[in-house]
Amino acid sequence: MKQSVRLVLIAGGTCSGKTTIAKAIGKRLEDLKTVIVSHDNYYKDLAHLLPQERAKVNFDHPDSIDKDYLLADIHDMLAGKAVNVPDYSFVTHSRSEGSLCIAEAEVIILEGIFALYYPELLELSDLKIYVDTDADLRLARRIGRDIIDRGRDVESVLDQYLQTVKPSHEAFIEPSKKNADVIIPGDKEFDKVLYMLNGYLLYELVSKTRRN
Repeated sequence: MKQSVRLVLIAGGTCSGKTTIAKAIGKRLEDLKTVIVSHDNYYKDLAHLLPQERAKVNFDHPDSIDKDYLLADIHDMLAGKAVNVPDYSFVTHSRSEGSLCIAEAEVIILEGIFALYYPELLELSDLKIYVDTDADLRLARRIGRDIIDRGRDVESVLDQYLQTVKPSHEAFIEPSKKNADVIIPGDKEFDKVLYMLNGYLLYELVSKTRRN
């Protein structure tokens, strides 16, 4: 039987605007209990590896996500069960028990670069969104984020982008665009972009939830 809880998937390249879109949609569903989860919290725990070994891992490959853990938690969330979302440190590349507890949500928004990649997630979803943003803009945003939030330097960010981020985007993320119900630009004003989502798609999402 199809779950009464609704699952929205939001994918797109690195720094495309997925989180911003997710938060904006959540605000527009204010009459429903809506939660936002990032699959970044479900990267595999690399605490058992030496720091130099962790640095060699390709975090832009689908295998870097602990898919089984993510799917288990999503299934529990869709069943209304309480779930403690883990925390993940991009500085140490280690995962720990988180403080965010989700229970009895009506709408779950899962965002991340691989949100439209895994078939198991696609089968569970009710709305699939791809945020399509110019590569130069995404790179500029990533440089700023990694320097400010993750204490990195420009050279290391650019090296990672050329070695793994760009090739993985072309191999795994960009092709997942075909799985989207709607593709929206991430380089425009978000209020204007979200106007497209305020009509039929969000109405259908709310209607499906209430009918169940």
